[in-house]
Amino acid sequence: MIERLTIIGVGLIGGSLARALRVAGAVGEVVGCGRGLANLERARALGVIDRHSQDPGAAVAGADMVFVAVPLGAMRGVFEAIRESLDPAAVVTDGGSVKGSVVLDAVAAFGQPPPGLVPGHPIAGTEHSGVEASTAELYRNRRVILTPLPETAPAAVSRVTAMWETCGAEVTCMSVAHHDEVLAATSHLPHMLAFGLVDVLARMRENDEIFRYAAGGFRDFTRIASSNPIMWRDICLANREALSAMLARFGVEMSDLAESIRRADGERLLSIFERAKAARDRFVDSTRV
Repeated sequence: MIERLTIIGVGLIGGSLARALRVAGAVGEVVGCGRGLANLERARALGVIDRHSQDPGAAVAGADMVFVAVPLGAMRGVFEAIRESLDPAAVVTDGGSVKGSVVLDAVAAFGQPPPGLVPGHPIAGTEHSGVEASTAELYRNRRVILTPLPETAPAAVSRVTAMWETCGAEVTCMSVAHHDEVLAATSHLPHMLAFGLVDVLARMRENDEIFRYAAGGFRDFTRIASSNPIMWRDICLANREALSAMLARFGVEMSDLAESIRRADGERLLSIFERAKAARDRFVDSTRV
């Protein structure tokens, strides 16, 4: 049971956590914090939070669990703002998509990561944002990755694991570096492809006609290009080494594909497509609920 949960950044991710814990009866009071007063008032009206504060320090006072769901570029400022007000026994976790930058921000703010800090990443979301998009079902049958540090107390990891499992998620642990490499390939790269494709088509002279005749496959592939641009800018900068390496690798693959098409190399194309189809089918079969 979480007695007082403070959520800093009450949007899709933070709001869905609060909703899921409420449905499970696993949280007492929920305190919301953010820069936008209108959003906080809306969250309270929707029953996502019980009260709110725009001061992070005041918001975390007395909390036994703190969830930070702000863009990566704002993470250090939040840590600095809550540093003096945190209860020594409080557990702090986050929803950032890049763990290396979160750890660096924690070190910069606290001097060293506090024992109660459990860096985490719920791998869930939609192209929509804001507290009105939040849902109690967002994390059900989804994965949450925790990247505990040598300084992290085992009891803190257990509490965060229990919190996410209560929301219906499957929790796994891995190192910070491994998380950032894996997410660069499986999440960050696909978003870059969607953003890049839509942008290049939008800048073509005939873009109105191109988008008019776009079929369902285009909508499905590019759905994530509707995601928050500020959030994804921060993710790119925070995970630039791993992500740039993956983009370079993908660029080589696309060059090879273009050359195979130019040469009318049907055997090479068929080999690529069959290998990709088999890998995708295995992935779908292994994740089908």
